[in-house]
Amino acid sequence: MQMRTVFVVLWSTIVLLKLAIAARLPLFVDEAFYWLEGQHPSWAYSDLPGLTAWLIRLGTEVFGDGLLAVRLPFIAISALVPWLVVRLTAREFDTEAAWISGCAALLMPLLGSLGVMALPDAMLALATMLCLDAGVRLLRGVTYGGALLLALGLSLGALSHYRFIAVIGVGMVALLLIANGREALRDPRVWIAIAAGAAAWIPLLVWNVDNAEAGLRFQMVDRHPWALHADGWQFLVIQAVMVTPLLFAALLSAAWRLRRAPDDAARFLALCGGLLLLAFFVLGFVADTERASFHWPLPGYLALLPLVGLVLMSWPRWLRVATWITLALGFVGVVGYYAAVSEPAVRERSAGLKWYPANFAGWDTLAEAVREELATMPADTVLIADNFKIGAELGFALGDANIRVLDHPLNRHHGRAPQLQLWDLQLDSRDELQGRPALMVIGANDVKFSALLQRYQAVCARMGELPVSRVVNADRGAQRFILAHLGAAAPAATGDCVLPAVAHIDAPLAGARVDAPFEVSGWAVKDGSGVAEVVITIDGGPVARARYGLPNQWVAERFLRGASRDPAQPRIGFTATIDPATLAPGRRWLGMEIIGADGSVERWAEQPVWIAPSRPASAP
Repeated sequence: MQMRTVFVVLWSTIVLLKLAIAARLPLFVDEAFYWLEGQHPSWAYSDLPGLTAWLIRLGTEVFGDGLLAVRLPFIAISALVPWLVVRLTAREFDTEAAWISGCAALLMPLLGSLGVMALPDAMLALATMLCLDAGVRLLRGVTYGGALLLALGLSLGALSHYRFIAVIGVGMVALLLIANGREALRDPRVWIAIAAGAAAWIPLLVWNVDNAEAGLRFQMVDRHPWALHADGWQFLVIQAVMVTPLLFAALLSAAWRLRRAPDDAARFLALCGGLLLLAFFVLGFVADTERASFHWPLPGYLALLPLVGLVLMSWPRWLRVATWITLALGFVGVVGYYAAVSEPAVRERSAGLKWYPANFAGWDTLAEAVREELATMPADTVLIADNFKIGAELGFALGDANIRVLDHPLNRHHGRAPQLQLWDLQLDSRDELQGRPALMVIGANDVKFSALLQRYQAVCARMGELPVSRVVNADRGAQRFILAHLGAAAPAATGDCVLPAVAHIDAPLAGARVDAPFEVSGWAVKDGSGVAEVVITIDGGPVARARYGLPNQWVAERFLRGASRDPAQPRIGFTATIDPATLAPGRRWLGMEIIGADGSVERWAEQPVWIAPSRPASAP
């Protein structure tokens, strides 16, 4: 089978696969916020230029509300990129190598999964390919067509993401290192194209000037430690995994072997790709490592993909076969992850595991619970979200782009706080409700567990009360939300808030194997009222009432830092004995219900334990 046929079959199959996954994959929290931005049209936003939000708005306006409508423009854009790789490679180097490079582009996990989510990387990839194509054309001689292509690529990149600055900088350096590139830069048509691209940054610059450089500070300063740390070496390991090891080696080989090639096109692409990868590798030793950054070097790989076909053609057959096998496995792994995350049953089974997809999970369950609660409340009820994630996800699910959001560390951590303030969606005090009732949704998993009590207390200080009306446990409580009804009248300023419970099962540990009567121990506090009773559950059903009120000085004074206002502290511990012989063997979910002295009942998150089969009694 010719490589051209292989490419066309692969491309068609992958596009259909993306469409199927995109129609089922729950909206990622960043996608939800970009949808929210699209409902408030602007030239630029606090986290990004405007193009991503505009594309989402376009998709929903043309195709209606829904997951696939949000993502269709990005799937279409990502589908163009491999064809651009093929076209550039065939024109500049070799037709057979072009189809090989195109197949590599389709299967490379970072690029092959592009477009499944509505993220700026799809347009960033397209803009990068247009600029690379334009750069190669300009090396042969400046034409109006090449200059126009450059202007288009620069403009789309400027409207996509701050990271496109790296593409511009490296592209200029590569042109300056090549004689024909320096000659091209003397042509006024190139500078007119560069000026057009620079003009596309004006909306973002204006937004930053008007808002105390909040976007620039977040992207360039706030999110980065800018101090040396040793995590940068992980770049090589992570990239080898995300690109697949053999293709990663081929791309690096192309950059090294062709950096001084006599062919200007090959040299330009090798320099662009190699310098971009080197820059991100060095940046990894001083920049942000907490948030996902594995996709940042994608523009560098796009520059090297037109060269990788030539490298693979020079490799022995066994090594080429191994490369395609590892590429296929890597692609199936990444796309398989998205497909698995699309299944509610898989998300539930992954609860308690490190790879639980929290940013995809629980939103449908929460939206249904919120609909049910709002149906019982007055028509003028205000819906309040704890943070931007909940506000954006509920906004998409409920079709409401104006959900009020509390001040939260996550809003600042992800650069969304300034935008919420500009939209006048941040709720700073209960007085802003003007006497209207409210339904408040608090995320119990959106701060570290050690800071959960402090978060509840902060909400109480701002809103005056935090009554637990309903607890929503999605996926066994891996995603947990507190719903609180706030009455129209402000609460009397007497006493402390009654807060949701904060509790923990200390033993057995999650995933532990138990094969004899075992003890469940832990602690629970409930500010303002105290805990009346703790009931231990297995698979959601009650199995024992715990003995509550045991002293736990360490939790009260050290873990909670003496901040709890539970009237029973430090006697906040509990214990109960469970006999596994009464339970069917296998994986079971251990949990608890906390009954407050105020009458509230809160089901806590569950954790898995393994019940061993009963042993037969020994013969006398």
